[in-house]
Amino acid sequence: MRASPSNSLTAKFIKSLWVLACFAENDYNGRQDVQKEETEMISKQMEKLVHGSSVIRAMFEEGKKMAEKYGAENVYDFSLGNPSVEPPEEVKQAMMDVIQEVDPGTLHGYMSNSGFEDVRDRIADHLNRSFDTHFTRDHIIMTVGAAGGLNVILKTLLDPDDEVIVFAPFFGEYNNYVANAGGRVVVVPPDTSTFMPNLEELKKRISQRTKAVLINTPNNPTGVVYSEQTLKDLAAVLEEKQREFGTDIYLISDEPYRELVYGDIEVPYVTKYYNNTIVGYSYSKSLSLPGERIGYLVIPAEAADYEQVAAAANVATRVLGFVNAPSFQQKVIARCVDARVDVAVYDRNRRLLVEKLRNYGYECARPDGAFYLFVKSLEPDDSAFVAKAKEFKLLLVPGSSFACPGYVRIAYCVDHEMILRALPAFEKLAEVYR
Repeated sequence: MRASPSNSLTAKFIKSLWVLACFAENDYNGRQDVQKEETEMISKQMEKLVHGSSVIRAMFEEGKKMAEKYGAENVYDFSLGNPSVEPPEEVKQAMMDVIQEVDPGTLHGYMSNSGFEDVRDRIADHLNRSFDTHFTRDHIIMTVGAAGGLNVILKTLLDPDDEVIVFAPFFGEYNNYVANAGGRVVVVPPDTSTFMPNLEELKKRISQRTKAVLINTPNNPTGVVYSEQTLKDLAAVLEEKQREFGTDIYLISDEPYRELVYGDIEVPYVTKYYNNTIVGYSYSKSLSLPGERIGYLVIPAEAADYEQVAAAANVATRVLGFVNAPSFQQKVIARCVDARVDVAVYDRNRRLLVEKLRNYGYECARPDGAFYLFVKSLEPDDSAFVAKAKEFKLLLVPGSSFACPGYVRIAYCVDHEMILRALPAFEKLAEVYR
């Protein structure tokens, strides 16, 4: 029999009194029962995700609390890859122009799940001019940033327990993206001498269930840019394994940092080396628009089952709840596909930190791209080292968050003056371990 409203309210009231009594009497078992009942309200998968939430985000939130306590000028937050460089002027101008010039019915309405046709035309043309490719709008799907794009393509490709191989160190959210699609992450251990992909270890880990290999170049957290020869060697391994197992293995290239490179470094375009390549791109870093969530997928015609994959990616965009990438931002980036932020600002920070940290006794490779330093921890336990750094108001991210313990990540996409203020803290931290 269904309870009457009054009975239901009475039951809720009695339960509330019981909960309060448990706390008032400091009853341990009672608190545990309440906690158990609360956690059962969410799924088992989300319970794991909540408990294992991003260390990077946790450090960022802690930094805000420390800034309130000690003053923002006395806290040195190197945790989050949040660009400090303002978007280029042409991007700001494009935003104003789009609002004034584009028909509101078009600007704010639905479109194909792939995105506006004219926007995809502009992006395909930009890629073809830049990398001597031959894409059309049909090969481009607009996405809600690179993260949205990765979730779309993984949802498209993976069956339960399919494997996605990643190279340590890697962006920890890949674990969640793969889990969202029911897949399983297989980690290739790092080659800490170069931080290039460990291809010998890759060969050992490719199996019949390998559906994709996920790479990130320029790399977060190391700043390493994969060389052309590395990509050719990687492609050769995948071609060999496809023949051995009689399966298709997709190479997913996550490229939000493509334009953030220094000196004469070039980032090879991966589709030119391996047919089964799918590229995920974001304007978060190249145009300093991380909060606007705009990017795209490239699915080349040469990829296996291209038409099915492209069609399924469109459906995945819808069923994941994105429906389509933000219409306003699509129209904005179409007007400034060739615009770029001033990487000289990041380069200045990079050169200063590398020089000073080495002088203080830290070991770090000189990054060729992105805006991160991957620094060897001054003690084996990187989490303990991060805790020690907090005593000096330094917020760093442990390398174990990237499946590479014994290191820490420093995001130098910050104000140059903050780096100058932080240098004495880095020096004092190093002195603790001398």
